Amino acid sequence: MRDADTRRSDSRPDKQPASRSERRSASRLGSRIGSRPGRWSRLAEQIDSATPAGRDRAVDALRAFAILGVVLGHWLVTALTTAQGGLSTTSPLAHMPYLAPVTWVFQTLAVFFLVGGHVGARGYAAARDRGVTYGTWVAGRLGRLFRPVAAVLALWAVASAGMLLGGVALDTVHTLLRLVLSPLWFLLVFAALTAATPLVARLSPLWPLAVVAVVDAARFAFGAPEGIGWVNVAAGWLVPYTLGAAWSRGDLPRRAPALLLAGGAAAAGALVVWGGYPASMVGVPGAGTSNLNPPTLAAVAFGLAQCGLALLLREPLARGMRRPQAWAAVAVLNLSAMTVFLWHQTAMMAVTATGLLAGTDLPGLHTLPNSWEWIPARLIWLPAFAAVLLVCWSAFHTYEQTRRPNRARAPEQHRRAEPDQAPEPDRASEQGRRTGLGDAYEQDRESEQRRRTEPDSTYEPDRAFEPDRGSEPDRKSQQRRLPEPDGTSAHGRQPKQDRAPRQRRENEPDRASEQRQRTEPGSTPEQDQAPDQNLPPRRRLGVRAAGGPAATKCEISHA
Repeated sequence: MRDADTRRSDSRPDKQPASRSERRSASRLGSRIGSRPGRWSRLAEQIDSATPAGRDRAVDALRAFAILGVVLGHWLVTALTTAQGGLSTTSPLAHMPYLAPVTWVFQTLAVFFLVGGHVGARGYAAARDRGVTYGTWVAGRLGRLFRPVAAVLALWAVASAGMLLGGVALDTVHTLLRLVLSPLWFLLVFAALTAATPLVARLSPLWPLAVVAVVDAARFAFGAPEGIGWVNVAAGWLVPYTLGAAWSRGDLPRRAPALLLAGGAAAAGALVVWGGYPASMVGVPGAGTSNLNPPTLAAVAFGLAQCGLALLLREPLARGMRRPQAWAAVAVLNLSAMTVFLWHQTAMMAVTATGLLAGTDLPGLHTLPNSWEWIPARLIWLPAFAAVLLVCWSAFHTYEQTRRPNRARAPEQHRRAEPDQAPEPDRASEQGRRTGLGDAYEQDRESEQRRRTEPDSTYEPDRAFEPDRGSEPDRKSQQRRLPEPDGTSAHGRQPKQDRAPRQRRENEPDRASEQRQRTEPGSTPEQDQAPDQNLPPRRRLGVRAAGGPAATKCEISHA
């Protein structure tokens, strides 16, 4: 049912492939996006046509929304102020607790782990079907995660050294580095769960959920050391990850999304109201307990509610992604999701540091977030943050792209194909490579190729149209024992017991040639091939006159 829904939701009329002049590499997408709307429309059509027809676009949309939620949440609840002389971090949640419901919208990490578990489980299953080893598969996955990290660390190592040499206070440099490196905890946890996919792909989400409940009970009810809470860093995010793996297998009942949404929201609300958990789903400076660092049972329950809502929105998202421009925006963001995640704090700090050149504290940028006037002032700065993030994306998103193999090393059957006879998967992969889509998706072209050739998961090409062929020896023996209606075996030869001796066959006349010789005008091919059985044996053999060696031998043979 899941595959049928996927094909139904992603079906769309076939589009003509983009022309050669329109297909550009992914490294030039940034400059093209900022151009006039007509060019963006052509680019959207190009990306839409290069996407495999069987791809579940709703999965990519959920990942894009999860990344945007994290980025906007950090920009709204993190503030750099000059109240203490240098730059220091604070949060509007510490001064305005009534903004806690904002975190219920922008804390979307559970959806990211849900999609990660779904894609990881499907990707590993597809790799096993292709004979790819675990080492090769996990190296490709982790390489895509950690390649962009090298660029961030290198730039900030140089920037930190420059600031210290320029006389910037050590506390300010420490504050900036903490903001830059804080997203890496998420990346490390996600990488660990990705590497453990073969072990946890079939694990029920109830087991890690039970671990989180036991750890919280030990911390808050029995006074266990706070260090035990770090067990929930793995167990807490393993809950949505294993839920995504169950989604990939089709093991979620039809009512599961609604039950997750209702049950998770009710449990999270009860834990906040009666359990003493904070209302904010992110950490608040100065708070005694954080729902995110490490994850608590309230945060996990809230994440389950988010996962249920995401699964309920899957079909509407799939319909919305049929629009080329909407899908192009999601695809471009998925091309470099890790780049956006790693550089969004740098963009905010760059704008804040540049604002210091004004010589005064700018509202919403350097001022304390202690009044409601700070909120609209902060919203005004969001486009500036986005513009600087776009610059960072244009400069560093290529580190996230997977290096494509040389076309000279393509499979043998593809190299031998003529340009006008190239198989369809090759044309799609080449078009995806030139647009950069081939590197964006966790979901791979291999699943699309299997879908084109395999109606279901149990399809076997060599047995698709043979209900019961039996064992190989039995089939061969049946072919030898059972002659065809015309007296020949399955291989077009007469059975051995019906063959005449060699001497007899050599002396017999060529029946076919004599039959052609005796063909009379007006006779039909059917008559030539099946002579009248009522004729004498001599006439059936094509002997018209007695006498001669041939006639004598025929008479003897029919005596």
